[in-house]
Amino acid sequence: MQFGLRPGMGVLVPLIALLTACGGGSSPTPLPPSPREMSPIARTYLMQLLDIMQANSINRKTIDWPAFRQTVIGVESNAQTIQDLYPRIRAALSLLNDHHSFYVGPDSTSISSPPLAGCTEPPPPAVQVPEGIGYVRVGSFTGRGSAEAAFAQAIHDIIGAQDRTNLTGWIVDVRNNGGGNMWPMVAGLGPILGDGTAGGFVDADGGITWWGYRDRASIYDGSPLVTVTSPYRLLRPDPRVAVLTNCGVASSGEAVVIGFRARRDARSFGTSTRGLSTSNEEFTLTGGGTLLLTVSTMTDRTGRPYGGAVAPDETIADPVETVRRALEWLRQ
Repeated sequence: MQFGLRPGMGVLVPLIALLTACGGGSSPTPLPPSPREMSPIARTYLMQLLDIMQANSINRKTIDWPAFRQTVIGVESNAQTIQDLYPRIRAALSLLNDHHSFYVGPDSTSISSPPLAGCTEPPPPAVQVPEGIGYVRVGSFTGRGSAEAAFAQAIHDIIGAQDRTNLTGWIVDVRNNGGGNMWPMVAGLGPILGDGTAGGFVDADGGITWWGYRDRASIYDGSPLVTVTSPYRLLRPDPRVAVLTNCGVASSGEAVVIGFRARRDARSFGTSTRGLSTSNEEFTLTGGGTLLLTVSTMTDRTGRPYGGAVAPDETIADPVETVRRALEWLRQ
């Protein structure tokens, strides 16, 4: 006899019928709801996400993908909506082990990869530079659209206001730059960074895409991304540059630091950066949401890859001493 219940539960039905027929008093305890399978919408969305990760992750060649998928999908799941998948998306980001990828859901929920070990950096003290030294601080930036050009233009204006024919060199202070959108930063620093290739991104297959500054714009793979409306050109191009760093520098901030690596007459001072010198690519998901996936490792202009913390040329823990030593080197 079939009762339409899960295996092992049919034996309860004759007992329930008997209690009812005999006037067994209280109503029977309701059975627990049957577990549902993952809905087609949820499954399609999750498979889409996993396919993107497998095809593009910087770690795609070192991950056991069958085991990865089995862990993320699980043995049983009754996920019905995209929001039901959030614990599984969090697990997938953790298993990628890149510490940089993150996901933004259609409801604006943000899920990040597990962060690296903690790093607490107080704001560095204000910097006072003597005559003959230029100073520019580059903080984090996350804007898009017209705000990008405005950010870059503001840096050009700061540089132009300080430039003199008798300048010994420049301090570029990147400390506590937590990242964001690197292209306005590169465009803004263009006069000091100089025209040409400044760095690159190498993918898991070893292919490198170059970036830099040219013709008043930050350049990626030969194409301009952020263009400055009223660009400034230094009175003395290719100056000596001291770059200040600390562990508060991450992601796009680290790209700025790497842009000055292997550049003639540039030297860095301070402490090592955060260790997220990798780059993310944005993937828009069908059904809503965005995956910002780590797909490549930053390189300097010579092609040397990083991927972790960027150590300064001179390690100095004290922020005041960092500035003093940078000034000393610039005057040499």
